[in-house]
Order: sequence, then C-alpha cells, then structure tokens
Amino acid sequence: MPGLTSLSSLEGQWRCDRRIAHADGAVNTYAGTTTFHRSGPRLIQDEDGLLTMQPDQPPLRATRRYLWTRDGSRLECAFEDNRPFHTVPLHTTHPETTHLCPPDRYHVSYDFSDMRKWGATWRVEGPGKAYVMTSTYMRLPRG
Repeated sequence: MPGLTSLSSLEGQWRCDRRIAHADGAVNTYAGTTTFHRSGPRLIQDEDGLLTMQPDQPPLRATRRYLWTRDGSRLECAFEDNRPFHTVPLHTTHPETTHLCPPDRYHVSYDFSDMRKWGATWRVEGPGKAYVMTSTYMRLPRG
C-alpha cells in the first residue's frame, strides 16, 4: 500500500529540517529531531531542535508535542492538550487538509511517497501571519 499506512509507519526517530519563508522575504530555519513514541493506543510526537530566526543571531531551542491516534481509515493529530488539529487519511501519498483557527488558516500538503523521507508543507494565512513552512523528515537508524 502506498503512503502512510498506519501509526507504526511514523514510529521511531527522524531528523527534521524546516524552512519557514515569510511573505515579507524573511526566512527562518529549524534543525532537530522528531520522535514518535507509543503511549497506549496513540503515538506522541516530540520535536526538539534549534530555530534560527536571523543569520547573525544565535539559534533558539524549539520544542513541540502532538498526539496521534488512529480512527478507522485515518489518523487524527491533536495538540498536546488534546484539542483537535487535523486529520490525515491513510493509504494516500499526497494527502491535504486544513485547520481553521479563526482568523487564521493552516493548510498542509503531505508527501508520503517515500516513507524513509517524507515531508509536510504548511501554508499559513491570517491578519498577522503569512508564511510557507516546509519540513523534511529523514528516518534515523534505530538504536
């Protein structure tokens, strides 16, 4: 089956490289690791890395956590406090979905055509934000 097939497809540790291109021309970068680990029937996604806001300034430590569960033929992603974030259909190589957080809109396009190296591109629009965030996840060796 092509694409993301189950929660276990994500399980493990990944190198994450991210580029955040703002409409005003500013570019931020992030480099770190993303770990998907089991907690009962769900996966917890933990990110930990360094965010570079300006080339001439030291990077900042950046962390985030999401919760993933399976619901039939899709995966549900929630924020750390269990608020729903977005849904990803299984067995699809290029799923897309939108999260509305009025007045902002977050649209993601995933690329699961190669599960050893997959990606997510978020297009974010709102009164105070306009950027494209592209993340690439490369599976790290186990152990």
